[in-house]
Amino acid sequence: MSGARPAGHTETMRAIWKGAVSFGLVSVPVKLYAATESHDVSFRQVHAKDGGRIKYQRVCSLDGEEVAYADIAKGYETEDGEMVILSDDDMAELPSTSSREISVEKFVPSDQIDPLLFEKSYYLEPESTGAKPYSLLRQALLDADRMAVVTVALRQRTTVAVLRVRDDVIVLQTMMWPDEVRTPDFSVEAGEVKPAEVKMANMLVETLAGDFDASEFEDDYAGAVEALVKTKIEGGEVKRTATSTKSSGEVVDLLAALQRSVDAAKSARGESSSEADDEPAAKKTAKKAPAKKAAAKKTAKKAPARKAAAKKAS
Repeated sequence: MSGARPAGHTETMRAIWKGAVSFGLVSVPVKLYAATESHDVSFRQVHAKDGGRIKYQRVCSLDGEEVAYADIAKGYETEDGEMVILSDDDMAELPSTSSREISVEKFVPSDQIDPLLFEKSYYLEPESTGAKPYSLLRQALLDADRMAVVTVALRQRTTVAVLRVRDDVIVLQTMMWPDEVRTPDFSVEAGEVKPAEVKMANMLVETLAGDFDASEFEDDYAGAVEALVKTKIEGGEVKRTATSTKSSGEVVDLLAALQRSVDAAKSARGESSSEADDEPAAKKTAKKAPAKKAAAKKTAKKAPARKAAAKKAS
């Protein structure tokens, strides 16, 4: 593979699956990496009065009581609104597979696959022993200008996917099943258009014609949120709650918490909290604090906004 790496590939990328691509009698041992990650801006639901985070309870809709995780089961609701409870044993009997093979079924022209079917993208990296057959498959895909339709088992379910080449790296894109693509329940009536209008529309297309460059597009919403949050922080508009370590930027130190508990107990009994036997623990706490605060500050410097690789509209 001549050491090629996809854009954005860093040491933090971790293989989520290992197996082999098989086409004919050729087998290519590969690793699978998630090719995309979401940079959507996320907000917490908080109490406007004090910034406290809102908690949700798992409550049964019938008896109104909170339900423990151990008592929660999987339920399948029928079209009639009836609920069928599925136990762990029932789930274990469902068809599943743990195959580690990406099996090439056929090579098809790229324009025969509707982009609407594409779901999630993964990078394929060859193992050290698979560099040559990997290059062979990559070149075959490029020369034929086709995609390889494959079947692969991910998360114990078999799915259909395609292999294509992007920047010298083979990409696997999982696909929706045909019955998962909805048919529009409306019809579009063809309106009457005049030749002059068609000509003007064609001129507009030519005026805006160009090549696609993802770097031309930027997530201005994420940037605006970052700027807004920065302004509020500089203006002191920050809610620091006693139970939220993320909001205050401080890390809970167990030893310090224990020391404060001992001091409070001694104070309640009228004893001094600065006795000699307390000094080692207090010194230890004092030594640890700067390192933990520094780590918290380092985390706070990360910018929440990033450039979007491309718009998600096809």
